[in-house]
Amino acid sequence: MKHNDNFQDIIEREKGLNKSLKTSQLTMIAIGGAIGTGLFLGSGLAIGSAGPSVIVSYAIGALISLLLMGCLSEMTVAHPTSGSFGAYAERYLNPWAGFAVRYSYWFSLVCAVGTEITAVAIYMKYWFPTVPGIVWILLFSALLLYVNATSVNVFGAVEYWFSLIKIIAIVGFIILAAYVIVGGNQTNIGTQNLTIHGGFFPNGFWGMWIAIFVSLFSYLSIEMIAVSAGEAEDPEKAVPIALRSAVIRLILFYLLTLFLMVMIVPWSSAGSDKSPFVKVMEILHIPGAAGIMNFVILVAALSAMNSQLYISTRMMFSLSRAGYAPKKLGQLSKNKVPVIALSTSAIGIAIASVYSVISPNTAFVQMISISSFGAMFAWFMIFVTHFFFRKKWDQQGGRKLPVRMIGYPYLTILGAILLASVVLSTWFSPMFKGTLVFGFPELIFISVAYFIWKKTNSKSHDESISNKGPSL
Repeated sequence: MKHNDNFQDIIEREKGLNKSLKTSQLTMIAIGGAIGTGLFLGSGLAIGSAGPSVIVSYAIGALISLLLMGCLSEMTVAHPTSGSFGAYAERYLNPWAGFAVRYSYWFSLVCAVGTEITAVAIYMKYWFPTVPGIVWILLFSALLLYVNATSVNVFGAVEYWFSLIKIIAIVGFIILAAYVIVGGNQTNIGTQNLTIHGGFFPNGFWGMWIAIFVSLFSYLSIEMIAVSAGEAEDPEKAVPIALRSAVIRLILFYLLTLFLMVMIVPWSSAGSDKSPFVKVMEILHIPGAAGIMNFVILVAALSAMNSQLYISTRMMFSLSRAGYAPKKLGQLSKNKVPVIALSTSAIGIAIASVYSVISPNTAFVQMISISSFGAMFAWFMIFVTHFFFRKKWDQQGGRKLPVRMIGYPYLTILGAILLASVVLSTWFSPMFKGTLVFGFPELIFISVAYFIWKKTNSKSHDESISNKGPSL
């Protein structure tokens, strides 16, 4: 495929989607994707790895996320389209980059959908222990597929309320935890828990460093706002506001929540038996604490799955319109929804269904390992793309944008180096090694597929010209 010199070509081929998402909905989509199992389940894992220094881990993860959103928001305001960072990589790097970013990110989301629906089946066992998990997988999958297939307005409304429930739960937790620390009379709660069990860095620098990976897994999905900008009412105004408020809220929620957690619950027991959220409620003697938290975590998983279905569908739509996937996947329904792309993106649900029957105990962990690499690769490529985007945008005399990444090119490069360092470190961690074990072969497979596609595409293009004969 010829390298695009004009981004307007990409905008034109991806047109037809319904541009009706409001700023408040865009913000909630970003928060909805990022406040999921990463915070509610992953926090215990991160605390177990880093101890109290998990605060530093999540602060470094937050810094990487902030740098990423600075780069992405500038490019999104310049080119609001559903292809988003995949389309930017195609335009400002090369067609292979556009192909690899979109397919690896799409595959990551498809597996993430499977991860969330597997988790939903686990959570429903709390109330219905005898009902097979496959029943909940099929029931909730059908419900969310219907929401996504109806219209982008229905999706936006459902995601808004899902995210609101999560935010209310977290704000409530922060208030309760602060009350326990300040107003409680228990001597085993307070700042002493930051140092007494082996110090602030009980597992050394390495424990803190590996927990950054968990933090990145938690922050993943804030990039969704850039994809949904293709269906925003006024992206130039909405995207900067939504990005700013989403990132600030996420960082506040995560850092404040973890800071309070490690002061209440000794870090050594955080990840061993139950969620730190439940432990705080038990200290307050709230009746039905486990049931309340189970409901919130269930909503978190459904919300994340809802967002991931939406974004994976738009990525497949973009791939189709770029000629990288069958044309049918780029078709829109009368409600301007790419329903065939949606059904293709539901393949993760099928994988999760099979896993839940064959291996119900390991399905969740396996799906996380498979799904992480593609999203991390997409994040890394956002930094690389931004480095070339700004250079070309300024060279070609592009209009003055309302959002510009500060500290270019140094902070763009810093973000890329920090991210790559954390992800490559997982090779030395038995718990997270699967990310690279699955990831590198996946990237090689996608690259081989691209070059086969390119060769076949150019051949068929040449044949069609020779069959048609000279044009008049």
